[in-house]
Amino acid sequence: MKFQLLIFLFSTFLPIDILPSGGDEVIGFWLTDDGKAKVEIYKDQGKYNGKIVWLREPLNESGMAKLDKKNPDKALQSRPIIGMNLIQGFEYDDGRWVSGEVYDPEDGKAYSCKLTLKRGKLEVRGFIGISMFGRTVVWTRTQP
Repeated sequence: MKFQLLIFLFSTFLPIDILPSGGDEVIGFWLTDDGKAKVEIYKDQGKYNGKIVWLREPLNESGMAKLDKKNPDKALQSRPIIGMNLIQGFEYDDGRWVSGEVYDPEDGKAYSCKLTLKRGKLEVRGFIGISMFGRTVVWTRTQP
């Protein structure tokens, strides 16, 4: 009985980041490192994706919604930035989200990406080829 009580008390005070959860702890709203956008990460058919739900500056110089103008696919250049997936295709694997992609609407390029949750912050590492050649930004959990 004492052992069970000890296990219960110990597990009650463990930091949430180290408890196993199957990957769903990344689900929610995140503010990008530069504060320009909020991304809602969600799970769809077993994969984790994130769509832009808010922009600090949602309108272009003409007062219209910002569009994905730099996308190399001409058919996608007319889609609004708000509502588009910024990250997609992630699978949870041993404390990280891997095998995904991050899209940068500022240059119209997609990069391989992995996500790591550390102390309540989300490290987003975009790279070409291997992750050693890339850049990491840190997103902060936020409200919708």
